[in-house]
Amino acid sequence: MQKMLAILSRVLQGSAQKTAARVLVASRNYADFASEATFDIKKCDLHRLEEGPPAQAVLTREEGLQYYRSMQTIRRMELKSDQLYKQKIIRGFCHLYDGQEACCVGLEAGINPTDHLITAYRAHGFTYTRGVSVKEILAELTGRRGGCAKGKGGSMHMYAKNFYGGNGIVGAQVPLGAGIALACKFFEKDEICLTLYGDGAANQGQIFETYNMAALWKLPCIFICENNRYGMGTSVERAAASTDYFKRGDYIPGIRLDGMDVLCVREATKFAADHCRSGKGPILMELQTYRYHGHSMSDPGISYRTREEIQEVRSKSDPITLLKDRMVNNNLASVEELKEIDIEVRKEIEEAAQFATTDPEPPLEELGNHIYSNEPPFEVRGPNPWIKYKSIS
Repeated sequence: MQKMLAILSRVLQGSAQKTAARVLVASRNYADFASEATFDIKKCDLHRLEEGPPAQAVLTREEGLQYYRSMQTIRRMELKSDQLYKQKIIRGFCHLYDGQEACCVGLEAGINPTDHLITAYRAHGFTYTRGVSVKEILAELTGRRGGCAKGKGGSMHMYAKNFYGGNGIVGAQVPLGAGIALACKFFEKDEICLTLYGDGAANQGQIFETYNMAALWKLPCIFICENNRYGMGTSVERAAASTDYFKRGDYIPGIRLDGMDVLCVREATKFAADHCRSGKGPILMELQTYRYHGHSMSDPGISYRTREEIQEVRSKSDPITLLKDRMVNNNLASVEELKEIDIEVRKEIEEAAQFATTDPEPPLEELGNHIYSNEPPFEVRGPNPWIKYKSIS
């Protein structure tokens, strides 16, 4: 009996401490924190530009907390995806984004929700920043009805409003992105398209053809190379005669920046977006970043680089740690407050994973659905002429 009372006392004491910590955080929300702070950010390298993005960035407390929560959510979501894949709950291709969170969060912070974005197959982070919930993303990864593509897209094919995927063919999304930018110009909308690709796709001919058309027609397109230093298992130095990807447009202006700093990415994106909206045509951005996982889940990621290299990037350049240190050291947030966010994020991820593993798979009769967005129902041939599926928009 005494033992039980002692355990109960410790539980109550621990609960009281947690409650006190929450009260402490809440009591400091408005009284003690700074509302904003100014930070020096790394200067960008420029190509065919006289002036570039600013070397300083203002971060408000609200923005900092939002960026921190978004990056932490993406990090935890990708670690949960890794776990589900190893349990064979997620199958097929799966390319994780952890390490590169500052890219998608910074890019989204520099544009409008009405702007457009298309990327390659490492798409989970962008799917989240474009407005899809963690629950829908994980359910799509596990092939369930509640997924953002109804369980039929998987890791590489996720979509949202003004987000065009998730594309499985290396580099093929770049001409599509120019087409989206052409539509923006044709319909005279004050909108731009962010067209992303990796260093592994940067040597493809279709990309240079797209540069040419975009420059000729002055399309409002930001071409963005996420240079994470390895195309699959090949380092950029072994794959490209010139690794100055921001200069690859030749006649198109370009900027190279630190893709591990969310503020640097945000300011460069704002600069590039203003360039496109002013009618000057396309611009290139090269984001120097790093992925912690291998190229895909079938790649252990340490046969072409050392564990020490990965650990060095984690310890010196991690985007979440960089933002956290800035906020704490400049009194924009407390360590306790950020820990509370971490707890909330973990809970959200666990609940989403529970949904993604219990939601039903789509029935076979839905296989032909959603081929078109707004068409009357029609029949689709199955694997032989006698099997037909009805397609509903």
